[in-house]
Amino acid sequence: MGKLTKFFNDAVEEMQHKVTWPTYSELQKSSILVLVGSVVFAVIVGAMDFVYDSTLEWFYNQF
Repeated sequence: MGKLTKFFNDAVEEMQHKVTWPTYSELQKSSILVLVGSVVFAVIVGAMDFVYDSTLEWFYNQF
């Protein structure tokens, strides 16, 4: 049990003193970047889906 307690104490110590936490403005910039990237990715995937769907629908209607 002593090793487990030491592990958690060391983890807390590292999180408090050794981790470099971002500032609020850095966090905002990173969050906006992730949001914009996610929207761009969603639009690209949605456009690909629309093209594939339209192409297959056209193809199936030919027969």
